Amino acid sequence: MTDTRKQLHAVLTDLAALVDGIDGDRWHAPTPCTDFDVTALTDHVVGWSTTFAAGYADPDGQAPAGPTSVDGDRAEAIRAAAATLDQALAGGAADRPLSLGEAAMPGDMALSMILWEYQVHGWDLAVALGRPWSPDEQGLEASLAFAPMMLTDDYQGEGRPFAPRVPVPDDAPALDRLVAVSGRDPRWSA
Repeated sequence: MTDTRKQLHAVLTDLAALVDGIDGDRWHAPTPCTDFDVTALTDHVVGWSTTFAAGYADPDGQAPAGPTSVDGDRAEAIRAAAATLDQALAGGAADRPLSLGEAAMPGDMALSMILWEYQVHGWDLAVALGRPWSPDEQGLEASLAFAPMMLTDDYQGEGRPFAPRVPVPDDAPALDRLVAVSGRDPRWSA
């Protein structure tokens, strides 16, 4: 859990730096996450990171039922969520369930899901902006072990939350394999 906590903090810190660098027309650029342009994807990242942070910070592990609305400086909101998450996780928050509305999952499992989500959404934003994205290799490998357990036929495929897996060579870089298993083409460009 300590490694996942550190990896997530680093990913969120890097995401905030990506968001800091968005300007002008780039806010309306397409992303590999086909339902979102850069603005919508950034708002999604901010809203859910703030929601997850609130849930882990809550003594009962209860998060708001949906993403928190986005107000103010988006990069600062991500940094604040990262700090709240880090503090809550340091206090043992991943040892209890995290609840979103009526649904709950083990806190450590939710933490792995959140790391995976932000590694992939960080890649989405980075390639949309033409910027580099290089999360920790161990964190990527952990997400590669975790993601396939979550991406059942109910969640992945046409008309589902995740696009179908994209074939890549077994020896492709870990980040390429992770985005491919998550339904993105590692060769995507705007």
